[in-house]
Amino acid sequence: MTELDRRDVLKALGAVGITVGGGAALLEWADDGDGDPIVTDHERRTLHAVARTVYPSEVDGIGSFVDGYMSRRLRADPERAGAVLDALSALDEYAQGWEETTFRKLDAATQEETLRAMGVAEADPVPDGAPRERVRHYLVNELVYGLYSSPTGGELVGIENPQGHPGGTGSYQRPPDGE
Repeated sequence: MTELDRRDVLKALGAVGITVGGGAALLEWADDGDGDPIVTDHERRTLHAVARTVYPSEVDGIGSFVDGYMSRRLRADPERAGAVLDALSALDEYAQGWEETTFRKLDAATQEETLRAMGVAEADPVPDGAPRERVRHYLVNELVYGLYSSPTGGELVGIENPQGHPGGTGSYQRPPDGE
């Protein structure tokens, strides 16, 4: 298993231009200043379910990674937070229509089937498009980008230092050994 950790969260946030001072204290779901949480527990767990569906099976620590990455990402951009919540709602509505329950309550195989049946894999990621396009843009692509912009996620696809991280550019320009 490949374990995602707090360092991965910080690096992924840096890749989207979000710096986190003080580290640990800011990597949690928080309220928006009015006492209301950014997302409900159901929405948070649905994000976890989407990530478990689209992340490689060898990745561990998904829940804490998604919490750290998405909480700060959504807090930094309230407009994006609204769009993510809308995409989560569209996904649940689709699952409810076909499976008579919310997405997160489906078993892993049915979650994967649901995303496939919704057409998310073939959909263009369009922020203001059809529900499947919004799910692709705000949920799938966002979570996948977070994973692969982290050092641990980058290693899964052979990029030891993702671009923007120390050594990232050099790792792309360096010829293979023996050349």
